[in-house]
Amino acid sequence: MRGATVRVLVAALGVCADASAWAQATAPQPLIYTCVNAAGKKLTSDRLIPECSDREQRVLNSDGSVRKMIGPTLTADQRAIAEAEAKEIEAREARKREAIRSDRNLMNRFPNEAAHNKARAKALDDINASLKVSETRLAALAKERKPLTDEAEFYVGKPLPAKLKAQLDANDTAVEAQRVLVQNQKLESVRIDQNFDAELERLRKLWAGASPGSLGALPAPSTPVAAKVQASASAVKK
Repeated sequence: MRGATVRVLVAALGVCADASAWAQATAPQPLIYTCVNAAGKKLTSDRLIPECSDREQRVLNSDGSVRKMIGPTLTADQRAIAEAEAKEIEAREARKREAIRSDRNLMNRFPNEAAHNKARAKALDDINASLKVSETRLAALAKERKPLTDEAEFYVGKPLPAKLKAQLDANDTAVEAQRVLVQNQKLESVRIDQNFDAELERLRKLWAGASPGSLGALPAPSTPVAAKVQASASAVKK
């Protein structure tokens, strides 16, 4: 009887030992954080070390083996720089996609130089037609003004009648507007030619085998032309 009791106790102790070993094996293992701070001192902790937020920290297992590495924590300024760099990369990629799309559209519109030349001629014909209308209107205004100036000669040294003055002023305003319009139309003709020149230069490279998007963005219309439009309008008004 006594022997049986001893065997039971030994078995029970064995079960307890196995359970304890299993618990130890399955329990979360503590992690060790370690780094060397700016002063060269090695620091160790059971959590991230604030003094090493600007440098790499090693995370060790309980046996001392390296589990992983944690990079430095970014400051607000560093995050702002990183975000700005990410946005610039995104914008650069967007510009590249747009350049590819633009080049493909350009090649679809103009499969050859003859098609491009035809489009240039059509655009210039349209602006020249508008210019001719404006010049015709200027000639008509000059014709309308002659009898008014002839009548005004009778009032040299005297105030003009209100009606005659109003007619002369209206003619002056209309002439000024038409002159500005003519100047702008001439400058627009130059701008159109510049745009088609830039397109043709790009198309020739694309037709020769350049990949869409590889030439960068298509240059914007020449800004000096737009500036001259404003300058000419101001000069006429003065």
